[in-house]
Amino acid sequence: MIGPDGENIGVVSIEEARRVARDAELDLVEVAPTANPPVCRVMDFGKFIYERAKKEREARKAQTKIEVKEIRIRPKTNEHHRDLKVRDARRWLEDGMKVKVRVRFRGREISYPEIALDDLKAIAEDLSDIAVVEQAPGLEGRTMLMVLAPGKNVKKK
Repeated sequence: MIGPDGENIGVVSIEEARRVARDAELDLVEVAPTANPPVCRVMDFGKFIYERAKKEREARKAQTKIEVKEIRIRPKTNEHHRDLKVRDARRWLEDGMKVKVRVRFRGREISYPEIALDDLKAIAEDLSDIAVVEQAPGLEGRTMLMVLAPGKNVKKK
């Protein structure tokens, strides 16, 4: 048994443990039921639950949620429009977000995936100073997909 001040009282009977908890006006909580003999602690259980919930809230608040933005282009997208999309992607990467680049194929465009691959490589090259390719270009159905993540020298939002 562990006492109300955190000191180890030792092995005592259940009745003795309940009496100590009642005298201290605290709760008797079993903290290690599988131990031999089981370990109990005298504590304010309501306060313990409140403190644990408070720590969990703080931990959740400290977590950073990584946002994933997406730019969509087609194999026929001209260079000027692609540069506009790359400029948006650069801004997002500088803010610490990941960027998903998707090339959609329509009709017979799927017959020429090398055009889309060249576009994706050009985008990766344009953003190579601030981004790393997290997922290499790959074909998924009628789309080719690549994921870019911010590089080491980029500030987080």
